[in-house]
Amino acid sequence: MSETLPTASAAIGDRIRDDIVAGTLPLGSRLTLDFLAARYSVGHMPVREALRQLQGEGLVVLTPNRGARVRAVDVEFVRNVFDLRIAIEAMLARRAAERIEVHQVAKLDALESELEMAARSRDYAALLAINREFHRAINEAAHNPEASAVLDRHRRLIAALWNLYGYGDDRAAGVISDHRHIISALASHDADVAASLAMAHAAKAKQALIARMLAADSVRSDAAA
Repeated sequence: MSETLPTASAAIGDRIRDDIVAGTLPLGSRLTLDFLAARYSVGHMPVREALRQLQGEGLVVLTPNRGARVRAVDVEFVRNVFDLRIAIEAMLARRAAERIEVHQVAKLDALESELEMAARSRDYAALLAINREFHRAINEAAHNPEASAVLDRHRRLIAALWNLYGYGDDRAAGVISDHRHIISALASHDADVAASLAMAHAAKAKQALIARMLAADSVRSDAAA
């Protein structure tokens, strides 16, 4: 039982997160253990663990004796998340450039080749998963697990947002170009360039995702008018 609980809670957390991002569980809605257990056909324990995880991501607010409520995943929330990521990813890229070893550069090259194959086949779910591994490999080279843990806090949320609002060929092409330049900077141990490229890469992701969110909001507003 103890071995299956983390997997069960993570899976339920993914489903709750997807429903929050999609608006199925709207801002301010109350999330009780009974309601969520019935909705996802599971017991209370994995739901409780999932809610703790989502509280750590900032998606829900847990109040003693009152259960949980949904927070807004709006443009301001996403902007704040990315502002934090931009600063941390630049720092980690700088540290990685100073410390990266040959076998770690080779791993990045291999991951990037897999990502490009996924882009050619337009398998964006696979691309997002490989992209997470690519950035984790950079963070491992930086040897700063505390900073990496801050980034990991919102990785699943960002993936859920991209899945909802769409990735697309234009975004994939930009990611591929950025990654290749980042790998080159890391391989040559150019810390300043690696940091600048990582900062720009994260800033472009912020800009692209927010633009998609605003466009979707505009479509919904027009439809409701």
